[in-house]
Amino acid sequence: MKELTKTQSLILLLGGSLMVVGAGIFVLSELSDTLFMRKLHAIVPWFFLLGAVAFASIQIHQSYSGESLTIRRLKNLMTLSDILFILSGLLMIENVDKIAAPFFPTIYDYYQFLYKKWVISILVAAILQLYTTHRIHSELGKEQKPR
Repeated sequence: MKELTKTQSLILLLGGSLMVVGAGIFVLSELSDTLFMRKLHAIVPWFFLLGAVAFASIQIHQSYSGESLTIRRLKNLMTLSDILFILSGLLMIENVDKIAAPFFPTIYDYYQFLYKKWVISILVAAILQLYTTHRIHSELGKEQKPR
């Protein structure tokens, strides 16, 4: 894998931090009912989305120039994970603003298909991210050993 520059590493770290803090505050703001937390609940998904876009853009632009088909496939899975992180941010925003609710025949259908589904997409994205990061690191270690 191509080594990241200091700026890219900083953007990746900042994006990941925004995602973690955004998701954590979003969950905590759903549990609390103070005026401050309700206002925070409305803006935190945007921070998560900003972090997800920064994180995903750096990971997607990180290239692999080797021959390993396994690492290429894992890199594609990592890209899917990045897309799911961005989808999670969009679903968080949808959870707050309910933009798509008028397009469903009943409010029950909206709640069944969209409401709080960001949890599923962020969970799948996080599992894929952990798996691919570990496997890519392992495969790169195998690739660099002398034969």
